[in-house]
Amino acid sequence: MTSGLLDSFAVTVTFPVAWGEMDALGHVNNIVYFRYFENARAQYLIQVGFFEVRADRPGLGPILASINCRFRYPLTYPDDVTVGVRVSALGVDRFTVQHRVVSRQANVIAAEGEGVIVSYDYRSSQKAALPSAVRAAILALDGASGLRLESHGLDVGRGAGQR
Repeated sequence: MTSGLLDSFAVTVTFPVAWGEMDALGHVNNIVYFRYFENARAQYLIQVGFFEVRADRPGLGPILASINCRFRYPLTYPDDVTVGVRVSALGVDRFTVQHRVVSRQANVIAAEGEGVIVSYDYRSSQKAALPSAVRAAILALDGASGLRLESHGLDVGRGAGQR
């Protein structure tokens, strides 16, 4: 049960809290929340068709440029969490994703975060414009939820360390 806490999120994924995710302080370790974000974000990327990069066949794909998290409620075992993902801003070569982790047992927001995903050409080691099909899929999934369109981006002289 998430009682409306994730209604505005286009993609939601539920995970069990594992006993081994807790630390010596008796709650889920902070780094685990980033894993929850990552796994839910992967589902979003699959849905918009931007998760096709493979090590044996490099090409255009997503790369995480930044991420943050605000911890709001300590999760413990046993519980299940539902993680919501939505895009809040869409640029020429990047988009901003919002994550929300909800404890199903307590029905509260356990954490919220934001990440910036950059379209990256793994062959040339530089950012690239988002493919039009990916932009269209993001707009179809999140366009009605107040998605902010940004016009900046693509300073092509930058390499991998300068997103």
